[in-house]
Amino acid sequence: MAIREITKYGKDEILRKVCRTQLNFDDRLAQILDDMADTMYEADGVGLAAPQIGILRRYCVIDVGEGIVELINPVIMETKGEQHGQEGCLSVPGRYEDVTRPMYVKVRAQNRKGENIIVEGEGLMARALCHEIEHLDGVLFIDKV
Repeated sequence: MAIREITKYGKDEILRKVCRTQLNFDDRLAQILDDMADTMYEADGVGLAAPQIGILRRYCVIDVGEGIVELINPVIMETKGEQHGQEGCLSVPGRYEDVTRPMYVKVRAQNRKGENIIVEGEGLMARALCHEIEHLDGVLFIDKV
């Protein structure tokens, strides 16, 4: 496992690009997911998406204090309610803004083995799911302000 460099906003256009679908579920993907988790924890974050470490693929990791969640090729299927609160990003250090997000989110994705999974989240988890999945489409939280 290794700590990866986190791409910073304004330094690289990769954060504004749409990521490609992940097709291979192999040891390389598993290693990158492990590295992403280590990097996220080292940076004291709650989520990290592949483009934030320079990889244009559709996957991310999230841990809001309930254990690591890995999402490959995630798609938001359902949202409910609304919450408004402060949000930050490891790629936009030192900046925090009020952002409106759904209170509940349901996501379809794949795990590191390529198996289909459903992840549901409320509150902070819903916020993190939206934030990280938007990274995969080149959208940053500052676009929502």
